Amino acid sequence: MQSSHTAASAVSAVSVPRRIAAASWKPVLFAVLLYLAAAAGEIPVPGTPVPITLQTFVVMLAGLMLTWRQAASSVLLYLAAGALGLPVFAGGASTMALVGPSAGFLFGWVPGIIVIALLRGKANLSTPGAAALTAGRYLLAALLGGIVVIYFFGVTVQSTLTGVPVFTVTLASMGFVVGDVIKAVVAALAASGLSKLGR
Repeated sequence: MQSSHTAASAVSAVSVPRRIAAASWKPVLFAVLLYLAAAAGEIPVPGTPVPITLQTFVVMLAGLMLTWRQAASSVLLYLAAGALGLPVFAGGASTMALVGPSAGFLFGWVPGIIVIALLRGKANLSTPGAAALTAGRYLLAALLGGIVVIYFFGVTVQSTLTGVPVFTVTLASMGFVVGDVIKAVVAALAASGLSKLGR
């Protein structure tokens, strides 16, 4: 009886690191993808200090594919790397980006990605109709969390730091919205398709 208890304890002790590794590799992967999306380049938008990158797409995809804890962890890992001075943000920026005009968009990723992960629900791909509903639900989650929530934080912080009225900052930020809607559509289709492959 004692030996079986000891064996069970040993198996449990071995499985704990495996569970930790299994839970942590996905956030690390998406944190790296956020960096790669920034390193891939940026498109400046006249009238706003915030450039266009593929990072919002990565945030949406992570929110649609990970648990909310894993999704939030991926963003927090990325932000922590920048806070430590690593040049992981757009344009090779690091710590100063976290206190500059674009800081609200960066920090807004955390509540935004949590909202996406919580709203998306479970994938149901049993029939074409169910798959379409899943993709639609994913799209709604990406739009609300990936655009509405993130822009709320981004516009508010940028207006506060620059002294530019919220309405003016919002208008200047509209140049991003069309691209982000397209990113949301692609992320929703990609996440639902990847869910089907993982079944």
